[in-house]
Amino acid sequence: MGPSFNEQFEEHGLWRREFAHQIRRLSEWMSDHELMDAAVQERLNRLEAQVRSDKVTVAFVAEFSRGKSELINAIFFAGYGRRIMPASAGRTTMCPTELGYDALVAPCLRLLPIDTRLQLQGLAEWRLKPDRWLEIPLDVNNADQIAKALEKVAEVRKVTLDDARALGFWHDELADDNPVPDADGLVEVPMWRHAIINIPHPLLKQGLVILDTPGLNAVGAEPELTVNLIPQAHAVVFILSADTGVTRSDLAIWREHLATSAESLEARLVVLNKIDTLWDTLNSPHEIIAQMNRQCAISAEMLGVPLAQVVPVSAQKGLLAKITCDDLLLESSGLPSLEGALARGIMGRRQAILRAAVATGVAGLRAETARVINIRRRDLDDQMAELRSLRGKNASVIASMRHRVEQEQREFDMSAAKIQAVRAVHLKLLRDVFHQLGAKSLKLELTELAQMLQPKGLKLGVRKIYVQTFEKLRGTMDKAQASSIEIQAMLGGTFRQLNAEFGFSLQVPPPPKLEHFVQELSQIEQSHLQYLGVGNVLKLAQPEFAERLVRALAMRLRTVYESAANDLELWSKSATAQLDAQLRERRRSFTRRIEAVDRIQHAATGLVERISEIEAGEEELIQLERRLTELTAQLIALPVLADAAERPGLMPA
Repeated sequence: MGPSFNEQFEEHGLWRREFAHQIRRLSEWMSDHELMDAAVQERLNRLEAQVRSDKVTVAFVAEFSRGKSELINAIFFAGYGRRIMPASAGRTTMCPTELGYDALVAPCLRLLPIDTRLQLQGLAEWRLKPDRWLEIPLDVNNADQIAKALEKVAEVRKVTLDDARALGFWHDELADDNPVPDADGLVEVPMWRHAIINIPHPLLKQGLVILDTPGLNAVGAEPELTVNLIPQAHAVVFILSADTGVTRSDLAIWREHLATSAESLEARLVVLNKIDTLWDTLNSPHEIIAQMNRQCAISAEMLGVPLAQVVPVSAQKGLLAKITCDDLLLESSGLPSLEGALARGIMGRRQAILRAAVATGVAGLRAETARVINIRRRDLDDQMAELRSLRGKNASVIASMRHRVEQEQREFDMSAAKIQAVRAVHLKLLRDVFHQLGAKSLKLELTELAQMLQPKGLKLGVRKIYVQTFEKLRGTMDKAQASSIEIQAMLGGTFRQLNAEFGFSLQVPPPPKLEHFVQELSQIEQSHLQYLGVGNVLKLAQPEFAERLVRALAMRLRTVYESAANDLELWSKSATAQLDAQLRERRRSFTRRIEAVDRIQHAATGLVERISEIEAGEEELIQLERRLTELTAQLIALPVLADAAERPGLMPA
């Protein structure tokens, strides 16, 4: 039996902590040796923050009564010795529920009232208003208290059809999707719009975020959940029931919310739950396995995924087996195979992404630091040549040398105005780019779409407006890329002039490529166009629903724009940090040259001593380069999780 998801996630957490520790060691060493400039500091801070704060989100999606909450209990919370998430017959999770950990917040359950749906703010905006959430403290040492508190996520209330319509749970044109009214004409709706559970579970402390979603009706009523939270999850576990297979409502959830693109299917894992319902004592073990494999094959074909991505499981038996330490029942439940698939799919993908970021960051770090070392080496070489030319010279020649160095220093100091002018032009061009990627510009680009969705009634041309809007968004990203190339050309010309005038070695790094942000825009567009399918056309007829969709889109796009702006800002700092470093080193060089001439003037042995110091300085630079290579190599060489090929297979025999 291979390592469980929990064990692999703990390995991932250890890797992240060790990496952050190595980053801190490198940062302290560079500071001690005065190799830290603004760009290097920024790059190190971003690398450390990215690894320390890395979150891995796993979304569990299913129609009600598929055993979703039981599966979460079995995978993550069996160590409590009981169910933590409410799991019983019928509908349990009535509102979307996030499980995570924030050390700055006391363990608690936070609940957002369903009435907030009557206002236009999205979930991201409500997160910034803690006073509007009901907060229930959780006792981390009392599993019974936690389980009792979490029962609130299953609470419902009865409302009139008008209220249900206003809250987004009743659509006159979608009779089949509406809840069934009781004898008084009232319908059940969730008591809460969203729940956030903050507990110091070992995996949650290491960055795991679990998203537990309700059924089709509730998912479709919350656009932000569909177009933001689920698409951004690193893995989605879609749960079916083995006794029913893929039902019409299952297929609706899959097509409308999960199968948005061929790329998205790679991060989807289908669980055929409740296989214990097939354990019929009248059938032979061979017949039971054949029936289970047949259900897996049919499900894979209907959903259009590879058979290896469909895993048969009994969540209830798996939870029972873990609690009672029954290894045979655990193996029969299929839970270890599911945990292995989750570990390979999520951990491998996350670590690959982090390692790519590390490799890029370390390469930039080495280049920027090597440039500082080379500046120092060139200055030492210049000083050495200058001092050797003084051998055997009289006092007047040495005095003349001092005068010439002072004159060079004065001329250099007078260049400050020219350098400030370069900075001013650079900052102006950069501000223009940041304006293109700013919140105001984004709002303007979404204006036509927002106006199109605002009126009540069917929006027959909405897909066309969506396509046009995303064309404009991609155009903005292309303009930002063009502006960065313009900045590079401007800096390149100025740097060449400064290199010729002052003997600098300034070189503008290539601007960051923004293609992956353009691709991300296309993925967002695809998920929204998928959402505009027949099932949601009638919902879009309601202005409130349409506006919530646009607000959710704006929040997602703002993240993309801000990430692109951050990359451009880091690139800009790398370019200007070179100038700062060479200015600093040149001023330091002038000081050392004048000090050396003074010592030579006042002591016969001064020249020999200074030449010896410079030779020692050159040896020190060699040692600095060697140590830099060692420290950065350690970052890249940290051990990785075992490859998927080393893990056991998924499907039972």
